[in-house]
Amino acid sequence: MNVSFPIPKELESYVQGQIQSGTYNTVADYFLALLNQDRQRREAQTKLVSLLQEGLNSEPELVTSAYWQDLRLSVLGTEQ
Repeated sequence: MNVSFPIPKELESYVQGQIQSGTYNTVADYFLALLNQDRQRREAQTKLVSLLQEGLNSEPELVTSAYWQDLRLSVLGTEQ
């Protein structure tokens, strides 16, 4: 698919700067990176909403200092 659209001069200069800095090889590479970042952000947002809903639908749990200690241990692998 070939896509063509006008870019304002100030943004065109920005994109050219990204290419000249070596961050991207071509304008197409730059826009592909943006599309991939957008897709990843949307996937992460969908996952977050799903996890939040799962939490809302779960049974409540009493949160004590022992709960936090166990959680730290499971996440960080050390006690603090």
